[in-house]
Amino acid sequence: MDERAMGEFAAFAGRIADAARTVTMAAAAAPPRAENKAGEGAFDPVTEADRGAEQAMRALIEARWPDHGIAGEEFGVTRGDARLVWSLDPIDGTRAFICGLPGWTTLIALIEDGAPALGLIDAPRLDERYIGVGAAATLRRDGGTGVLATSDCRTLTEARLATTDPYLFEGVEAEAFGRLRGAAGLTRYGFDAYAYARLAAGSVDLVAESGLKPHDWAALVPLIRAAGGVVGNWRGEADFADGQILAAATPELFEAAVGMLA
Repeated sequence: MDERAMGEFAAFAGRIADAARTVTMAAAAAPPRAENKAGEGAFDPVTEADRGAEQAMRALIEARWPDHGIAGEEFGVTRGDARLVWSLDPIDGTRAFICGLPGWTTLIALIEDGAPALGLIDAPRLDERYIGVGAAATLRRDGGTGVLATSDCRTLTEARLATTDPYLFEGVEAEAFGRLRGAAGLTRYGFDAYAYARLAAGSVDLVAESGLKPHDWAALVPLIRAAGGVVGNWRGEADFADGQILAAATPELFEAAVGMLA
């Protein structure tokens, strides 16, 4: 896709992020009520703000690009066989959202022929918007725009590692992450997709997670790569079908982390 077209799509991604913000920020003013969509024995919260934000984004896409596909967390897939598909996660970090914490985000990606080509992470409560397309990664904050770049961290002993929850992993995955955590310089928890945004900004060096679905990771991939980082699975491959995601600031750090996880 040419640069002009991608610029137009990046601007449009900002428009649908604004539409989602209108819904989520209004709901964030008071602790929203959550339903459990996981069923008995598990907890996967969803709020009316999740649904309303996705509906607002879908409406704009349908009006502007009726031939594009849409794959959203809350309302599934429409025209999934289209060459261009918008991936939407209206609130990534709903647990943080219902607790009144500020780190939840909205994730938007444009998928071209099955591969993420544009990624946007919006953090409404922090008024931060991270956008990655091609080789350009930017952060909009406080009314200005800055260029993003990952850190130069190359060794695990110096790495700032993040994951959403230490209890995200079980069995061999828990053992593998334990090795990685033991080798890293420090580990922080609880940031959901915001950790990947900060990796692109250079303040986190390494993120490892498991169990992610396409709407969870599609926006992360173009952003991190545009900022100069590396993202793949725990085996060092570019296949995310099993939901394992490993993102690193540098190729050397990525390879070192793969060695620990494998």
